Amino acid sequence: MLILPYALTLPKIRDTSVVFASPHSGRRYPLAFVKGSLLDERTIRSSEDAFVDQLYAAAPDHGAPLLAATTPRAYVDLNRGAEELDPAVINGLRRVDHNPRVASGLGVIPRVVAGGRAIYRGKMSLGDAQTRLADHWRPYHAALQSLLQDSTDAFGEAILIDCHSMPHEAVTSLSKGWAQSPEVVLGDRFGASASSEVVSHVEEAFKRAGFRTSRNTPFAGAYMAQHYGRPSRNQHVVQVEIDRALYMNERLIRPNRDFHEIQQRLAMVIKEIAAFGQQDRALAAE
Repeated sequence: MLILPYALTLPKIRDTSVVFASPHSGRRYPLAFVKGSLLDERTIRSSEDAFVDQLYAAAPDHGAPLLAATTPRAYVDLNRGAEELDPAVINGLRRVDHNPRVASGLGVIPRVVAGGRAIYRGKMSLGDAQTRLADHWRPYHAALQSLLQDSTDAFGEAILIDCHSMPHEAVTSLSKGWAQSPEVVLGDRFGASASSEVVSHVEEAFKRAGFRTSRNTPFAGAYMAQHYGRPSRNQHVVQVEIDRALYMNERLIRPNRDFHEIQQRLAMVIKEIAAFGQQDRALAAE
């Protein structure tokens, strides 16, 4: 039986160009992977965008599909390119051009979790790495590409909301000197992955729901934004990072008492963004 590396929830009627996707909330950890790791079960989850798929669960209620990874980030990072392989953890690889993500251990098959803690005792074979990509990375991206193409075909545009969470300590340390650290960081790679109209609307939706926002600082967008963001072709990607401390106990990896409130506020944001994707702007601009 084929087990997909994602869960796809479709709306009863798909009436918006917006697609919501959560590539880092997967928590289906292969038993052999956990047993063979240097880390305990809680530590190995520290890179996970825990519960983000649940935070955005209202998306199908507002006409938008929700694509949520089930593959854990520590096993295969779906927000990396398939070519971002790390010779420090995979045998049989030639040294590649310098890539800061790979060099730091955060390639498509990560060598470390949050805090730089090593996952593996040794190296895996290139064949094992390629099997992970074939079984996890490629099906997820095929599903995402299909959803975006369906939006383009039906609405003349596609808007991907790339849903993530950020450790509270990271966002506060990276925003030192600010009056207040942001609760939501929107990344459009400084205009390269989405039009200013799309990003402004997404930002206003979060602000109206009471979230403090910033753009591109400290997170501007990674592979999803870089690869799929093509605003000149009416394909837009906005990376959304939400402070984990708002909705979860980061140490215990459990929802906190504010989880449902944050989920309800995000449902308001989702509704507004989805409504924006119902407008016929792409055709009007031609």
